[in-house]
Amino acid sequence: QVQLIESGGGLVQAGGSLRLSCTASGRTFSSSAMAWFRQTPGKEREFVAAISCCDGSTYYADSVKGRFTISRDNAKNMVYLQMNSLKPEDTAGYYCAALYGTTWPSSPRNWGRGTRVTVSS
Repeated sequence: QVQLIESGGGLVQAGGSLRLSCTASGRTFSSSAMAWFRQTPGKEREFVAAISCCDGSTYYADSVKGRFTISRDNAKNMVYLQMNSLKPEDTAGYYCAALYGTTWPSSPRNWGRGTRVTVSS
């Protein structure tokens, strides 16, 4: 099991940047792929980005490709999501997830409680 806590959300103007962090605890972190998802009220949670456990391979939703960057630091048990050129449609709750597998695609096993991102126009 991996316990996850997100931070770094907030209010930002369109075109601005935010960096989300996910602090993980648990023995399986370094062998788990990690991902970020987002959700707005009334909609299903959607995939944003994922990173493999061990070789740094990254995967992105088309809607964020070129603007968002996922990274991880296994020594610190941290996962990050750098979000640039933010748009109002990026407004959502952002959730960190530990995946069952070592790479994407893989189903989420553990979820954080989320951090809110609001992008004003």
